[in-house]
Amino acid sequence: MAKHRSDSTRLGVLDIGSNTIHMLIVDAAPGSRPDPEASAKSTVRLMQYLKEDGSIKKSGAEAILGGVDRGMKLAEEYNVTQLLPMATSALREAPNGNKILQQIEQRIGQGVAVLSGNDEARLTFLAARRWYGWDAGRLLVLDIGGGSLEVALGSDEDPSLAMSVPAGAGRITRELLPEGMASSKALDSVRAKVREILEPIGKSYDGETNPNHAVATSKTFRSLARLAGNQVRSPGGDDSWIMTREQLDDWIPRLAAISPGQRVALPGITVERTVQIVGGGIVASEIMRRLGVEQVEICPWALREGAILRWLDQFGRTRLGF
Repeated sequence: MAKHRSDSTRLGVLDIGSNTIHMLIVDAAPGSRPDPEASAKSTVRLMQYLKEDGSIKKSGAEAILGGVDRGMKLAEEYNVTQLLPMATSALREAPNGNKILQQIEQRIGQGVAVLSGNDEARLTFLAARRWYGWDAGRLLVLDIGGGSLEVALGSDEDPSLAMSVPAGAGRITRELLPEGMASSKALDSVRAKVREILEPIGKSYDGETNPNHAVATSKTFRSLARLAGNQVRSPGGDDSWIMTREQLDDWIPRLAAISPGQRVALPGITVERTVQIVGGGIVASEIMRRLGVEQVEICPWALREGAILRWLDQFGRTRLGF
């Protein structure tokens, strides 16, 4: 375990998402990078536990609570002094989400912040802005989760446009591609339905000034970029992945034609993403097409880092006391 700095806070972010329950622990200090000290992730894929009315089955609630327990065990091992628990679209929308949230809060001993889609977009945008800096100019950030897609655009640390629509990789797969496979004709049908879901973002975006730099976050985009994109070496800095829409569109029909079990042999496709990677790829392709984005760069920081940075901005202290 790394030595704890006197001017820092050992902070844990408990991210209760649609795909995973993730605990990220950092030694957080104002002016320092929130680099991970430790992390624990439990794959849940909550969309598979939803009933017809959108409520979460008992087995799904048990999976969530199990993931929370594993995350809290790590927090105890690292003597976390500040916990930031947050839940995203899955619990936000489920009819019995509040009941499960109460069980989580009893387990961890404090309240859980339930983020709106707008909240998610803004926190993720903050993380991307701090990663790329002001030199990136007007920044567009795309983030595909399990249940929703977030889009944010702006020139400052707070975006001028921040929106969310129900087009997460898990949701699209469950509703439109339950087998994870599809013919070319079926893919065209899925694309058409996804375009309808994305249109509110497109209409809001139409009046905005185009970005100087387009970036993407989330495991879905990272997986797709490792499969279809290119790694760019940066001397003395962090390497990055770049993916064009043309590269992505070349891979989607090939992915859809092979079984999920076979996809795990492909670069970037982990076991937990094998079924929903086609749905996620279609969402990525269609939002890039609708917003006129030809390529994206994968940003290493996302929602959890944004939450840490926001907490430091609000409650962190410098050695000068202001």
